[in-house]
Amino acid sequence: MMKHILGVFAAALLLTSMAIAAGPKDYQVTGPVLDVTDDVITVQKGSEKWEIGRNKDTKINGDLKKGSKVTIQYKMTASTVDVKDTGKAKTDTKTKTK
Repeated sequence: MMKHILGVFAAALLLTSMAIAAGPKDYQVTGPVLDVTDDVITVQKGSEKWEIGRNKDTKINGDLKKGSKVTIQYKMTASTVDVKDTGKAKTDTKTKTK
């Protein structure tokens, strides 16, 4: 009975870890903060300005303010997807002649 319970627990743990691993990849950006609003943190990375969205679930460690050097961990998530074709693969209709 104990082996059965441990087996079920191990299977559940494996499935949970696989589900977590299947999510979007983590990315990060590091640089000085140019601006902070309730919805966006703007960071200077090289010659580019990166705008990273934030919400009530964003965890802030320290005093986030303009001029602070930060490292932001983020994920890319699609907000809309517009499919432009019918989804069918294009085929070559030309006939070869010999």
